[in-house]
Amino acid sequence: MTTTRRRVMAIGCSIGLLLGPLAVTGPAQAQDPPAKPVTVMTRNIYLGADINRPVEAALRAAAQPGANQLTIVTALANATQVTRAIVDRTDFGVRGRLLADEIVNARPDLIGLQEVALWRHGPLQLNQVGVPNAGTVDYDFLQILLDELAERGTPYVAASIANRADVESPSFTGSIAGPGGNPRDIRLTMRDVVLMRASSSLTTLDEGQDIYDVNLQVGVAGVDFNFDRGYQWVDVRAGAQRFRFVNTHLEAFSSDIALAQANELVTEATSPNRSTVFVCDCNSDPANSSIKPIDHVPHKAPYELITGAGGYTDLWKDSGRPADLPGFDAGDTSGLNETVDEAVPGSWTHRIDMVFGRTADGEALTTDRGQVTGRDGDPRDPTTGLWPSDHAGVVMRVRGL
Repeated sequence: MTTTRRRVMAIGCSIGLLLGPLAVTGPAQAQDPPAKPVTVMTRNIYLGADINRPVEAALRAAAQPGANQLTIVTALANATQVTRAIVDRTDFGVRGRLLADEIVNARPDLIGLQEVALWRHGPLQLNQVGVPNAGTVDYDFLQILLDELAERGTPYVAASIANRADVESPSFTGSIAGPGGNPRDIRLTMRDVVLMRASSSLTTLDEGQDIYDVNLQVGVAGVDFNFDRGYQWVDVRAGAQRFRFVNTHLEAFSSDIALAQANELVTEATSPNRSTVFVCDCNSDPANSSIKPIDHVPHKAPYELITGAGGYTDLWKDSGRPADLPGFDAGDTSGLNETVDEAVPGSWTHRIDMVFGRTADGEALTTDRGQVTGRDGDPRDPTTGLWPSDHAGVVMRVRGL
């Protein structure tokens, strides 16, 4: 599908992060639907740092008296250096092991991953600021996670890989005249990925993806940094049943943008002739009615579109757990600090990671089991104190396909 992208200018951006068996969270069904249940998971695995920092630093520099291209690029590069160091500190080698343990314990058939970062570096090219061409791989989050899962004897395969934002920045300390601190270009490629458990009975029939028409664009020193987001889907056969599995990550910086993306999602990604299950980091908390200064709609607006005109059932809420109240029982999944090394229990303050479902004719899909993962108890690495991610995961067993 070909789209004409409409860019949205903004001041900054925010890219927003010990398990037992699945617990029954809702009343037992009087009679199980005939279709085989499928267990799905949504998991934002956290790109490793706040990439808002370099953009904000550059914009602050641009607002200073006497600002010029050199001072702005220097601010951008210095902040990128700090951000990239935090990626090392939030070591995905450690977090990947925690995430793999989490996934193996939950054993989902399908997983929608967000913020599957590919970090690369290359030589410093001040004549090509913002051109994403660095090629030396530092961290491939997808490959690290797949290797960890295979080591545990529960391999998964990537059924769909969708490249999203691909941004690059100079990185150094000091000034352009005398850069220090390992001067280089740093490149981040964001990906959304659908994983399928290799030992599941599911079969992939088809797949597709698209970039949203409305995305965030930030202008810095005459360079446009495009923070593309989109959706991906995989059509799956489970025995005699066929259904669509959709994964997405809606915009965090602006609820206006996220609402436009949610509208496109339910219009274009929903299967016209079979049930659709979709998972997301929706960046839309149904309990949050606040409106950001740059927006016209509240934080909860994308969620209300999905569960209203979109015709989708919020499966966590449908499971019988209170979903719109503060606290762990509400399924809060987001809020940890940038370095993901908080003390237990952690700052879980938002419910934005969700699983939705509907049949082709708009009827509700149901669930009888659900779990928030990577949050309760103490799932941190005992040596480093790192959490698996700045988000928790959500796992639901879906019926009625």
